[in-house]
Amino acid sequence: MNKFSSQYGDEELVIACQSGSREAMECLVKKHQRSVYSLLYQLAPDWSDTSDLAQEVFIRVYRGIHSLRNPKTFRSWLNQIVVNLFYDELRRRPRRLPTVSIDAPIESDNGESDLVREIPDPSLKPDEKSLVQELDQFIKKAMAQLPEQFRTAIVLRELQGLSYEEIAQEIGCELGTVKSRIARARGRLQEVLSPYLEKQEEKRAVNDSNGN
Repeated sequence: MNKFSSQYGDEELVIACQSGSREAMECLVKKHQRSVYSLLYQLAPDWSDTSDLAQEVFIRVYRGIHSLRNPKTFRSWLNQIVVNLFYDELRRRPRRLPTVSIDAPIESDNGESDLVREIPDPSLKPDEKSLVQELDQFIKKAMAQLPEQFRTAIVLRELQGLSYEEIAQEIGCELGTVKSRIARARGRLQEVLSPYLEKQEEKRAVNDSNGN
């Protein structure tokens, strides 16, 4: 029986892994596998081998964990492994990913920016739940159309909650570049979402005037 559990902090688990504990590594994988899979899916929603890539992430973790000097930085280190794998795969299979200019018109949309965090989750009426789900899918489609470098930056910012400085370090670019990419990504998402939200507001106004 594994003596480690999700109650153990990353630092404790990493130290145990560096001491050769397979049980600690097993616990570390179980603790983070969902977030790794989620991050990979957000970075590359069109790829069908996300599960295989998630396994590759943890293979890299297993091989490199002894070189992690500060166990407290494990989460950031793990995110960096995911992002590096993502870019490795982009270079390996460039033709399999659609690349869209940030200035090009977007026909369909995908994504999760901070707008997703504003969607209420509690008990909603059936029609309200339907609208929330529809908006969620609309945002995801809009995000998928962003160029990879913009999508990577905004996913790390909005979904992983990293600071601009942490993102710059993880993707290896200047702080100003990170801020610019996120600003442009947000602007493009807003541009795509505005007509949709305005249309929903018009529908709501019509329903209210009809007493629905």
